[in-house]
Amino acid sequence: MNRALVAGGAGLIGSHLCERLLERGYEVIGVDTFLSSSRDNVAALIDRPGFTFLEHDVIAPLPDVGDLDEIYHLASPASPVFFESLAEEIAMVNSVGTWQLLQHARRHNARFLMASTSEVYGDPLEHPQRETYFGNVNTIGPRAPYDESKRFAETLTYLAATRYQVDARIVRIFNTYGPRMRVDDGRAVVEFIGRALRGEPLVVFGDGSQTRSWCYVTDMARGIHRAMTSDVEPAFPINLGNPGEMTVLEIAEMVIAIAGTRSTLEFAPLPPGDPVRRRPDIGRARELLDWEPRVTVEDGLAATVDWYRGHAGPSV
Repeated sequence: MNRALVAGGAGLIGSHLCERLLERGYEVIGVDTFLSSSRDNVAALIDRPGFTFLEHDVIAPLPDVGDLDEIYHLASPASPVFFESLAEEIAMVNSVGTWQLLQHARRHNARFLMASTSEVYGDPLEHPQRETYFGNVNTIGPRAPYDESKRFAETLTYLAATRYQVDARIVRIFNTYGPRMRVDDGRAVVEFIGRALRGEPLVVFGDGSQTRSWCYVTDMARGIHRAMTSDVEPAFPINLGNPGEMTVLEIAEMVIAIAGTRSTLEFAPLPPGDPVRRRPDIGRARELLDWEPRVTVEDGLAATVDWYRGHAGPSV
């Protein structure tokens, strides 16, 4: 039986990853502080055989949890609504926390996966974004605590792999959505769904022409697991996301149609530093992991709307 530790195990992606690993016979240790996640996300896992939960901040050394085969580092708030209020916490978990988990992987001879982000590309001048693109970034802008600490986390992962031979992997996660995302998360899909189910206007920033590529959470969990278990070059970044590009306005209109409400659209100024275009080149993922998304945006949104409708329409 493989033993895996999932830091950020109560988050959107982390909780689905824990579930996937349990279904495949793993013993799983979920770790989280609930700083930006929810206890509800792991409530259904607590009593499952093979699952243990540890409330712990990974910027501190992990307690003795026994031998591990795999360590997944997803422990960071990821929504722009937290980039100011949790700026220091984000910077620390992606720097000190990354190094602590890498040292644990080194001691236990465990494989390590760093969940990086498409934000390392900043407001990209290359489109679609390939892993060889170094980005167009602002080190002192409002998004810097997240963007730059993730870039530094990649550097630490690279150092651990090349200097200490840690079997480490890096995935760059593009926009992900699905059941269990906090309703106050602030990102477009869940914000639109919450407003639509309450019959409120959907607020679109700018004119809505900015693009994103939305990937359903179970597809993302599958891609992360595939990256961990595949034979790939250590610390070799791999994009994970949906290569299908949609405007924010298109997503808003689709949510209204799926929710079946009479919500209208309102427009607000575009936040500073908000990327205009975002779309992954997933050639490496297809070639090295035999992975690409399976769930269509329409089906994923329908499943997400149904989940939130059944959770007090929706609640955190």
